Amino acid sequence: MAFDSLSEKLQSVFKNLRSKGRLTEDDVKMALREVKMALLEADVNFRVVKQFTKSVQERAIGQDVMNGLNPGQMVIKIVNEEMTKLMGSETTEISFLPGKELTIIMMVGLQGAGKTTTTAKIAGKLKSKGKKVLLAACDVYRPAAIEQLQINGEKQGVEVFTMGDKNKPADIAKAAVQHATKEGCNVLIIDTAGRLHVDEDMMNELVEIKNSVDVHQTVLVVDAMTGQDAVNVAGTFDEKVGVDGVVLTKLDGDTRGGAALSIRAVTGKPILFVGMGEKLSDLEQFYPDRMTSRILGMGDVLTMIEKAQETIDEEKAKELERKMKKNEFDFEMYLESMSQMKKMGGLASILGMLPGLGLGGGKLPDIDSDEAEKNMSRIEAIIFSMTPEERTNPKLLNPSRKHRIARGAGVDISEVNKLVKQFEQMKKMMKQMPGMMGKGKRGKKGLFKGLPF
Repeated sequence: MAFDSLSEKLQSVFKNLRSKGRLTEDDVKMALREVKMALLEADVNFRVVKQFTKSVQERAIGQDVMNGLNPGQMVIKIVNEEMTKLMGSETTEISFLPGKELTIIMMVGLQGAGKTTTTAKIAGKLKSKGKKVLLAACDVYRPAAIEQLQINGEKQGVEVFTMGDKNKPADIAKAAVQHATKEGCNVLIIDTAGRLHVDEDMMNELVEIKNSVDVHQTVLVVDAMTGQDAVNVAGTFDEKVGVDGVVLTKLDGDTRGGAALSIRAVTGKPILFVGMGEKLSDLEQFYPDRMTSRILGMGDVLTMIEKAQETIDEEKAKELERKMKKNEFDFEMYLESMSQMKKMGGLASILGMLPGLGLGGGKLPDIDSDEAEKNMSRIEAIIFSMTPEERTNPKLLNPSRKHRIARGAGVDISEVNKLVKQFEQMKKMMKQMPGMMGKGKRGKKGLFKGLPF
């Protein structure tokens, strides 16, 4: 995951600060030197790092901090605030024209950054918020670009306007505006061509599209894995074409993450969304404070709750809660809970949002998320090998049935016995914790209310 290395190093620095009862000026300076090195290694822009550590030091070496009851915690709080400020402080969203007026968004970026997929992801996100969206396929150069947009558009339930690859992109954009107006759409997203690197032809084509139609928002898609190059690309696009916001893709990959910390400070352009996976649902609104929280190992519970609300079927959640309360939890519900967890991004994604467990929390000694995902797949295979009656009534699982299930799932009989044992333990645990389901003693919602696990 992005920021893993940076997070571990920062956590080490913070651990040392917390361990000291009193802090000297030298303690703070030494800690900030380590923070500076960690940020530079994460590919954060040098000037940004210099200004960041200067701001933290000026605030941290004040009398209120040094003589406070918990100076180490105060320094961490300052780092948190300054890092949030670095990434923009306020959340920036795509702006729309009022009422039924057509808002035109032009997507730009280099080839390979994930622009076409991101275009479809944004369309799906806007559709879920009640917008009537039309996608326009204006990448007439890359083989299969139009088909890719059509496939993803269909998956998102969004119409794609295309005139093939024989027309000029500016002409396609103009025709798309007419079609969007005719169909009563209030958002048109134009997918433009990318290049392997910035060149004049690409920039001129983008300028021509902007001169042909009234583009209200130009959104740049950059690959977070390119580090400082992402920041340079953003600067060039803004200078040549004009950029209103940025989407960072592949932030879930093996990247140092410096682009997320540098791009706003260097270009002045806000990050709108971050891509956290290849699935069309793996696009998150960018919240500077939440990203800082993840980097510093404080989790991101708000995003986890929002993901749960977006992906969980309310009726199924109520049914799951009812069965839990009555201790009627069966393998069908077990399967459903895993399905809901997958929709939220999988176990690794959820762990990444829990305080102290994900980004910045250090690597868990007892939980390997990749192995856990494989284990979930094995569990699914075992449950799918059961008959419907066995899933709803686990008491039917005698030795002969377990052997049949093991053969069907391609696992050893011990795996089936282990799952059944874990399932029984889970049922006992649920029976002992009624306060965690539904309402607790004080009438507050329980910890697991509405969540799939």
